[in-house]
Amino acid sequence: MWRRVLLLFFTVSIFASNWEIVNAEDPYRFFTWTITYGTASPLGLSQQVILINGQFPGPSLDCVTNDNVIINVVNKLDQPFLLTWNGIKQRKNSWQDGVLGTNCPIPPNSNYTYKFQTKDQIGTYTYFPSTLVHKASGGFGSINVYARPVISVPYSKPAADFTLLVGDWYLKTHKELQKVLDSGKPLPSPDAVLINGRTRFSFTGDQGKTYMFRVSNVGLSASFNFRVQGHKLKLVEVEGSHVIQNMYDSLDVHVGQSVTVLVTLDQSVKDYYIVASTKFLTPVLTAVAVLHYTNSRTGVSGPTPAGPTDKVAWSMDQARSFRWNLTSNAARPNPQGSFHYGNITKSRTIILANSAPIINGKQRFAVNQISYNNTDTPLKLADYFNITGVFTLDSIKSAPPGGPYTIATSVIGTSLHEFVEIVFQNNEEIIQSWHLDGYDFWVVGFGMGQWTQVSRNGYNLVDAPTRHTAQVYPKSWTAILVSLDNQGMWNLRSANWGRQYLGQQLYLRVYNPTKSLSNEYNIPTNALLCGRAVGRKHP
Repeated sequence: MWRRVLLLFFTVSIFASNWEIVNAEDPYRFFTWTITYGTASPLGLSQQVILINGQFPGPSLDCVTNDNVIINVVNKLDQPFLLTWNGIKQRKNSWQDGVLGTNCPIPPNSNYTYKFQTKDQIGTYTYFPSTLVHKASGGFGSINVYARPVISVPYSKPAADFTLLVGDWYLKTHKELQKVLDSGKPLPSPDAVLINGRTRFSFTGDQGKTYMFRVSNVGLSASFNFRVQGHKLKLVEVEGSHVIQNMYDSLDVHVGQSVTVLVTLDQSVKDYYIVASTKFLTPVLTAVAVLHYTNSRTGVSGPTPAGPTDKVAWSMDQARSFRWNLTSNAARPNPQGSFHYGNITKSRTIILANSAPIINGKQRFAVNQISYNNTDTPLKLADYFNITGVFTLDSIKSAPPGGPYTIATSVIGTSLHEFVEIVFQNNEEIIQSWHLDGYDFWVVGFGMGQWTQVSRNGYNLVDAPTRHTAQVYPKSWTAILVSLDNQGMWNLRSANWGRQYLGQQLYLRVYNPTKSLSNEYNIPTNALLCGRAVGRKHP
């Protein structure tokens, strides 16, 4: 009897803590994150930022493939708040996606506990606030998903991991930037670029050793080029895909994207510049960090190494050089190339054209003539409770229709296990960045001008990498293929946050009428209810 009581006490004590729990299946990791305002001086002037457990940027979420992650988020801000997990697929679980189409925001002085699994994933990802323009003031951080010990990776273990969260930054607060957007104007140009919340940062390593750099673009709108003075970058992973390990002098990283590189410290013992400078933006903004060799007595000096050309063709050629490593595994032991995506028949083609219309005298952004409007009831809850009038399936056309612009709640209806071609057509003069929650997809083609069916002749149907965010160059198109194998309500949005806020987004409803836990989990027992879902009964 006493033995059983003692065992029960021990088990409850463990689950009440924030320590990792390992059971016979997959480990659990428990966290409590408190969201508050604070002050920081990234540009030398004190300004309000959003902290997580007192940290800016937020804490790194380090986990292993298939870990169960339990995060109690306590909102101490004066506005409703959500976090989204950029690149985590949320298998069968769009309930935990953390965007306004799936979740009610956490009210001030309240909390919500996210429960999700890093199912069959490895790689470098990020999290950030999805509500309003909170992302402009912080609340973001890294997610590093490591392979299980029994799964090999296609490179030797590095001496250490370095995380670089790089992004454009504003002196204005998120509320001030929101007022700009609400007044009908686009976001102004950023004031600076930060690396890990600073304009100066330092990383230390030993001569002759190799280090992993996990580089993510956590900014609002600006692409950047990343380089390390005098050192080559060996690209090994792109958003969960192991890739052919080409060597680069520098890499372009667009909003919402992540790359993982290995850097060997094979130069003389001194300090070297690490540089991130904006692309396709005037004037060019630059953030600098330092790669410090242990025992170096020579600091960095002179000008920072120049970046590559701003010409679109250079960046597009580099993007095309990213190739799937067909013989390597990712999170599972089977080779990535065992899935022959190029041989699958497409069920449909969706062409999405972004635009920047003026509607009712104010700047908006649109997709296929529809500028998205958030509702007070999350689409996922409306779908679950059969609440009518919140959204209409196929309220947005699958190709640009022409005609007048409207503001509406755009949802495309799809069926579970469809295999879909999506073409992003960018007729504007600025670069775009598109993200799809719940999935990764094969980026099979880039091209200038208008996409046509003939453009398919240039698709990479053999070894295109999978990723969750794809850039679309000015006056150009990008084509992706995606296997809709994850039931739920999934946000397809501009990663350029001002454009997303003013309407450049939509949702894919991936649906199977046969209810089954093998397709989708039940609504969480702790789900927050808001809007027209208030008072509804759920398990």
